[in-house]
Amino acid sequence: MAGLPAIDRLLDLLRTAIQDGTLVKLTLGGPCGADKTLRSVFVRPVLLRVGPCLSFLFRHLTRDITQNLPAEEAVRRVELLLEASFRHAHLFTTTQSAQLELRQGHAPRLRLGPSRHAAPAQTGHDHAKARAIQPQSSPWLQALGVTTPQGAVCDSMAAKYRQINKFAEILSHWVAQLPPAGDQGRRLLDMGCGKGYLTFTAYDLLVRQSSAPPQVLGIEARPDLVSLCNRVAQACGCQGLRFQQNRIVEADTTAVDILLALHACDTATDDALAQGIKGGANLILVAPCCHKELRPQLQPPPALADALRHGILRERQAEFVTDALRAALLEWAGYDTKVFEFIASEHTAKNLMIAAVKRTGQQTRQGPDRQVRALAAFYGIRSQRLAKALGFQLVL
Repeated sequence: MAGLPAIDRLLDLLRTAIQDGTLVKLTLGGPCGADKTLRSVFVRPVLLRVGPCLSFLFRHLTRDITQNLPAEEAVRRVELLLEASFRHAHLFTTTQSAQLELRQGHAPRLRLGPSRHAAPAQTGHDHAKARAIQPQSSPWLQALGVTTPQGAVCDSMAAKYRQINKFAEILSHWVAQLPPAGDQGRRLLDMGCGKGYLTFTAYDLLVRQSSAPPQVLGIEARPDLVSLCNRVAQACGCQGLRFQQNRIVEADTTAVDILLALHACDTATDDALAQGIKGGANLILVAPCCHKELRPQLQPPPALADALRHGILRERQAEFVTDALRAALLEWAGYDTKVFEFIASEHTAKNLMIAAVKRTGQQTRQGPDRQVRALAAFYGIRSQRLAKALGFQLVL
C-alpha cells in the first residue's frame, strides 16, 4: 500500500477500519468546494436496523445535516469530498491515526501516527447509557420533535425521551415472554395513540426483535394527529406502520397479538382492555389515566370512612380500586397480570402500568369470580365499565 497515492492509501485504511471494527472517526476540514457554507464533515460508525453504516455530519455555517450511508457508499462519498471540497482529512482508529494534506501546488501527503483511542467509537448517541431507541437509527424522533437535526434530544423533550426508552425496555421484556410470532409477524394495536411516540417506539422495537415484519396500527380519534403520524411513518420508511382515525370501541381487534393503551383517559382504558380480551391478545399493556368512574360509587367500610372524607385520599383510593378491579378482571378472563410502576413519578404522575399475558394450554381457564366480587363489595362498587363489557356481574 505504500506505493499508492495518498488519497487511495487513506481510503484503504478507512475500508480496513470499517471491516475490522476499529474505526473511531474521520474528520474532513479545510473547505475549498463550491458550497461556501460547508465548513467540515465528521464521520463515525453507527449500527442501524439495516446493519453497520457510517454517519456523516455535514456542518454548515447556519445548520447541520446528518446522513447515514452503507460502508462502500460512504467510502465513495469520502473520496468525492476529498476530490472537490476539502484540503485535509484526519482518520482515527484504535490502532493508528492518519492525516492527509492536499495543498494546492504540492503533492498530496499522508502522515501516519499512533492511535489516541483505546476502543472503537460508540455506535449509539447516548454514551452514558445504552438506549434501545437512538436518534441515529430512529429518524421519527426528529420528525416528531423529540430530537434536533443534529441528533440531540431537545431540552423540552428530555422526559419524553426517557419515557420512550423506558417503554421500549418494558415492551422488550414482555414480548420475550410470548410464543414466536410465526411467518405473519406480530400484529400490534395502540389504542388512543395520540401523537404516536410510543407507537413508533413499539414498531421500532418489533422490527428489530421479529424475524417477520410487524403490522402496527395506531388508533386515534383526532384526524390531525392521524394525518401527522401517517406522514411521518411514510417519510421514515416505516413499512407496516399506519394510523387510523377511529374510536377504541370500534377498532378491529381480529387476530391481535399485542394491544397497548397508554394513558387512555378514564373508561377508555376499560374499552381497550375489553377489546384486547375479546380479540384474544397474547399481551395487553395499559397505563391508566384519569380515574373518574368509581369515585362517586365509593362506599368505604367504617374503618376508612373518616379517612376518605378528604378529597385527595378519596381520589387516590378510587384510583387504587379501579386498577385493582381491572387486574382482578384480567385474571378472571384468563390472563396472568402484573401491576408495576411505568416510569418514575417525577416524570409523570400517571406512572402505573398493568401488564397481562394470556395463559396457554391448561392454564387458559378463567380465574375465580368470587375475588372480583369480594373486592367490589368491600368498597360498595356495583357497576364498572370493564366488568360490564365482559358480561361480568359484580353484584349477584
